[in-house]
Amino acid sequence: MARINDNYLKLAAGYLFPEIGRRVKAFCEANPSAKVIRMGIGDVTEPLPGACIAALHKATDEMAVRSSFRGYGPEQGYDFLREAIAKHDFQSRGANVSANEIFVSDGSKCDVGNILDVFGADNTIAVQDPVYPVYVDTNVMVGRTGSADASGRYPGLVYLPCTADNGFTPALPPGKVDLIYLCSPNNPTGTVMSRETLTKWVEYARANEAIILFDAAYETYITDPAIPHSIYEIPGARECAIEFRSFSKTAGFTGLRCAFTVVPQSLMGRTSDGSQKDVHSLWNRRHCTKFNGVSYPIQRAAEAIYSAEGAQQVKSVIAFYLENARLLREGIAQAGVQVFGGVNAPYIWLKTPKGLKSWDFFDKLLSEAHLVGTPGSGFGSCGEGYFRLSAFNSRENTMEAVQRFQKLG
Repeated sequence: MARINDNYLKLAAGYLFPEIGRRVKAFCEANPSAKVIRMGIGDVTEPLPGACIAALHKATDEMAVRSSFRGYGPEQGYDFLREAIAKHDFQSRGANVSANEIFVSDGSKCDVGNILDVFGADNTIAVQDPVYPVYVDTNVMVGRTGSADASGRYPGLVYLPCTADNGFTPALPPGKVDLIYLCSPNNPTGTVMSRETLTKWVEYARANEAIILFDAAYETYITDPAIPHSIYEIPGARECAIEFRSFSKTAGFTGLRCAFTVVPQSLMGRTSDGSQKDVHSLWNRRHCTKFNGVSYPIQRAAEAIYSAEGAQQVKSVIAFYLENARLLREGIAQAGVQVFGGVNAPYIWLKTPKGLKSWDFFDKLLSEAHLVGTPGSGFGSCGEGYFRLSAFNSRENTMEAVQRFQKLG
């Protein structure tokens, strides 16, 4: 009989968001007349920008003509998109990133997990707590951890607590680690890292020959001009960081699937014999071997984001979601609940009232107010007693959600 990967047996019974879906489905079946407002899973609700739709149609029409038909494209992404990304997302901010250091993919979630393929099993991994579950679960899947303890933490990982006491910004590890997951703007807490904080992390990584895996999927939501959008705005980051970006929350591509990862050519790791090897070539080999590229029409749609028209449309959508976040943040605070985030990010992180456990508050919110959020404990032990709400919704639903929350008492 074929052997399975026993590491999968170490995982929690269900991934966080499917468990939310299961509970919501059961509630809706038992209460068919209830109008449930979902602010749990961070999926977008607004239509794609018009510039992207036009580009999709044009590229699709090209596929119907022999002279403009496209078959297999470059696994790394078409030059027209990679060059637009390098120019507008990095070089415009003084970050030295070239087009050939950008790898277009079908999602940051995939890249964050797949990047582990190029790193050895004996690396020490540091993760924030609370944290996006994919960071932890993918390390469990490949065998870098033991079985979870009673608090849900896995031996083999170094957890960096993010609490109200430290502004949800983790302190540097007390010892040496090799791979560090950082996310800013943060999912789930909705907080951001300052330039000073990111500089300290880059200095730590360089001093310890560590590599930062920097998730910047929500950078478009940064409104404070003092906050870096990319870790490559920090001197020295090219020698110690990989950055992940996504068009999902930037321009509503959750259904189209397009993202990219930046691996600088100057980024080095060590081999088992102690010599140095560039990570860029290894990721390129992995990418070409296990990935066939994002479709041509989707990449044309992504390119349209960087046009003058597309950029303005994206800006309007981001402003719409940030206004939702403001309404949630201020409305919930008026109900006497402690609230964090929602300024430079589309997520609200709130302290559960009256000391309720995260899942208990989930059930209370669903059953009494017909609202769906995400229990903080699903993001790690430091998330217990907290709760995440997403600003991705209609204005009508957002305003009604605030009213329901306030009536909850």
